[in-house]
Amino acid sequence: YGVLAVALATACPEAIVDAIDVNARALDLTAVNASAHGVGARVRPLLPDAVDPDVRYDEIWSNPPIRIGKDALHALLLTWLPRLAAGGVARLVVGRNLGADSLQVWLNQNGFSCVRSASAKGFRVFNITGKP
Repeated sequence: YGVLAVALATACPEAIVDAIDVNARALDLTAVNASAHGVGARVRPLLPDAVDPDVRYDEIWSNPPIRIGKDALHALLLTWLPRLAAGGVARLVVGRNLGADSLQVWLNQNGFSCVRSASAKGFRVFNITGKP
């Protein structure tokens, strides 16, 4: 748990990483793993409601919870993607067989610029920039 957060904090020693999840146990394990890898002071495990809605992010990295359903997923993305700072980018990893291609179309139809930056082993990596 916290794989993306720990990897990002390790690769970018100047970054503060908000690790956001709805699962308290996942957040606890994220804190343990971040500490074990020496980045615990820069990884902040947070429930979504604990995040200041005015915070803007230079980058958002996620393997979004596709299986929560299309409506819930769209609501989640419409909550977090507008929190990108000017010039910010979100990187999402989505399984092709879980609707990655239709999600890309939906993102573009909803005013985001979404391009596929990589594809391997049934997964797509999307780079998404905010609405102008």
